[in-house]
Amino acid sequence: MQAECYPISTLPGTTKLFRDFAEGGADHARLLRRWYPHEPFSMEWAKHSPELNVEQTELLADALRAQAIKFGAAEAALANIEKLRNGAAAVVTGQQVALFGGPLLTLLKAATAVRKAQDATIASGREHVPVFWLATEDHDLAEVDQVELLTKQGVEKIKLDLRADQPQPVGGIRVDDGSGALTAALERASELLEWAPVADWLREFYAAPDATLASAFGKLLTRLFAKQGLVVMDASSRALHALGAPVLRKAIERAEELEATLLARSSELVSAGYHAQVNVEAGMSLLFLISENEAGERVRFSLRRGASGEWKAGAKTYTTAELLEILETEPERLSPNALLRAIFQDAILPTGAYIGGPAEVAYFAQSAVVYEKILGRVTPVLPRLSATLLEPAIAQTMAAHEVSLLQVFEAKTAEELAVRLGARAIPIEGKRKIASVGNAMDAELTALTEYMSTMSADLGRAAGVSGNKMRYQMNRLRRMAAAFEVQKEASLKKHATAIMLNVFPDGHLQERLLAGVGFVSRHGDGLVELLVEHAGQECPGHRVITL
Repeated sequence: MQAECYPISTLPGTTKLFRDFAEGGADHARLLRRWYPHEPFSMEWAKHSPELNVEQTELLADALRAQAIKFGAAEAALANIEKLRNGAAAVVTGQQVALFGGPLLTLLKAATAVRKAQDATIASGREHVPVFWLATEDHDLAEVDQVELLTKQGVEKIKLDLRADQPQPVGGIRVDDGSGALTAALERASELLEWAPVADWLREFYAAPDATLASAFGKLLTRLFAKQGLVVMDASSRALHALGAPVLRKAIERAEELEATLLARSSELVSAGYHAQVNVEAGMSLLFLISENEAGERVRFSLRRGASGEWKAGAKTYTTAELLEILETEPERLSPNALLRAIFQDAILPTGAYIGGPAEVAYFAQSAVVYEKILGRVTPVLPRLSATLLEPAIAQTMAAHEVSLLQVFEAKTAEELAVRLGARAIPIEGKRKIASVGNAMDAELTALTEYMSTMSADLGRAAGVSGNKMRYQMNRLRRMAAAFEVQKEASLKKHATAIMLNVFPDGHLQERLLAGVGFVSRHGDGLVELLVEHAGQECPGHRVITL
């Protein structure tokens, strides 16, 4: 297996905040340490992982064991839960419970948690175990009710078209609504996965009686990382919410203070030239509440605070005392938003570090102030493995045409990449003539523009405009010659299309679009082991891994 390492700034759409966080440098270190107290590529954090009291550890381990058995966990995961019971720390990551496991980044996150837990155990001498937190309480059904698989013709989206008239936690939604959509989706996915073993797992977990998005996703992830002992956790239960209740209580009782702190932090980020991942507004809270709407349906509402101290969820109004009573008797009805979720999580788990993608890393820049106010510490956040996986045939095609990952990103489309391949295919004599004329013309136009500028500023500007038009026509001739080569050699277009489809499908990063199970179908259990191997710290940027 070959691997290349690229700076994280190579990736299209990388925010300045994540770029500076991942690449560091003296210019940013002091400022970033205010928001991220821990160095992301040091193992020093492993020596300071927190501990829970014995009673909470027992309750946590009991809840995780019960869930693990439902998820079909193997001995390695059950052993890791016992390690937590006996005082081990956790390396945590998480993701929405997307259909059929979601995009490749799900596997990248889990693999990074596994690898960091292994490294932390060695670095600290204290056991660390990997935990995957299922984001079952999110209510964006459209975002998780789909998966995209690669075909020879392009990217195919598979959907169940599940419906929820009102926002509700997606984890509890059944995947089979009786319409036949699940059967059709499983059949088509199995075809695209070429009936590999992972296709059987999808059918086993998603077609199970009363399967939900959470239960099927949890079983799939547990099976994929069975050897690595990944502990999969659904925190939506009453027992686990009760463990995190102190955080939810403080979010209620200290809402005004937390709001002011978050507003200040958001302004600080923007003033420093970065972005605030979550828009913080006056009157917002860090909580959601499951309540009944006018039709008597249980709906997940965002809680907002009124000027008089009342709380509103949908059409209903609550006092602080009433919310605290709900927290006491039905804690599962209250859940954290994106800025509180990590703090809630780390009140339940002995989290040594959290593994996040770019958006989650950005959350931490804001939520660090909430950490300090509620827990008195900030959990280290570490970037997940970022990778592009190359099938052998694609890697060979790229090597034959001397195409790099960066050149694929720059081309953006198969058509543009084909033109670039065509330009390389122009005979040497033709390249020399085009280059000779282009260079000579550019030199003469530059000299002429400079001369005319000494005569008159207006003449200089006119010469510059005319010169740019001539350069444009010269570039047009280059592209025409390249296009001719593409037409003459049909394989160039075919190769460009294949490269773009596999590496930058539909103009998206492979890891954010293509289903992880698609790669598992072709490479089996060895893929998970490979990702764990590459999730170390040797490459702090983006990896290109040839399979």
